Amino acid sequence: MRIKGIILCLIVILPSLANAQRWKRQRYEWVTGIGATQFLGDVGGRNQIGSDWFFDMDAASTRYIANIGFRYAISQYVFVKTGFSFGEVSGDDRYTQEPFRNNRNLHFRSPVVEWATQIEVSWMRESTGSRYKIRRVRGRGRKGSRVFVYGFAGVALLYMNPMAKFDGKWHSLKKLHTEGQGFVPSRNEYSNWQFTIPFGVGMKYSLDKKSSIGLEYGLRKTFTDYMDDVSTSYAYSQWRPNAITTLKPDHELATNSIAQYFADPSLAPVPEGIDSFPGACSACPGQQRGDPSDLDSYMFLMITYQRKIRTTRKGLPKF
Repeated sequence: MRIKGIILCLIVILPSLANAQRWKRQRYEWVTGIGATQFLGDVGGRNQIGSDWFFDMDAASTRYIANIGFRYAISQYVFVKTGFSFGEVSGDDRYTQEPFRNNRNLHFRSPVVEWATQIEVSWMRESTGSRYKIRRVRGRGRKGSRVFVYGFAGVALLYMNPMAKFDGKWHSLKKLHTEGQGFVPSRNEYSNWQFTIPFGVGMKYSLDKKSSIGLEYGLRKTFTDYMDDVSTSYAYSQWRPNAITTLKPDHELATNSIAQYFADPSLAPVPEGIDSFPGACSACPGQQRGDPSDLDSYMFLMITYQRKIRTTRKGLPKF
């Protein structure tokens, strides 16, 4: 009887131990995704004074994003993912009916080239499937949940290059110093390379033991206010060009008509004393053009596909 009891225990325990280690043989996977982006900054926005986060989303400025990456399971509940994203963000004041931003008439687009590494954490165990499918035996065909929800946070390196259109051609705005960057005291030139903090939530659904599809929403918080080339106040006004006193004589805003247009393409001068857009006066250099107190952000919403990578006997990925 004792031997039969031992054998029975082994029959029950050994499959469970095998399933407990199966995730280690499926801990590597490729990840791809495609989706949409939204920019959250000074340019564009909803039909109201600028709001925070997704409350200022502008559907007309939605652009695309694509991603490819690699995911590794540290445990059944913690994962690390690294990958590259390629896409675009944009904003345009003409899409908002808020009168002062609409009159400001700024617009931009920028490529998004991002390398991000993030930690994903869940309270759930991801489905690993089983080696054999046994008919009429419930509970043995799959370990973990087919629906897997997680949160993530990390760090990313971003390449941006804000551009705007003039006379049918797109121009890089950084080199035009539209707010006097590099010439006006306290206004330093910004870099095309920026660090960002990605964070958000995601969901995966297992199609089988090798592949899954998912949906991921992520917000990227940047450390710059110049992703749209707009941050502080006007350094030049088309309505009062002789009022420039802080620019060097050879500055683009004093000599370049394209730079002058992008510095202030406003449709009409805004009278002083009107406080709907605090301090706004596109006719007056030194008046507000953007909001330097709130750094730029952008969002991703992606449909994803994951595929497990075959491993060697040593547990390493087999490419």
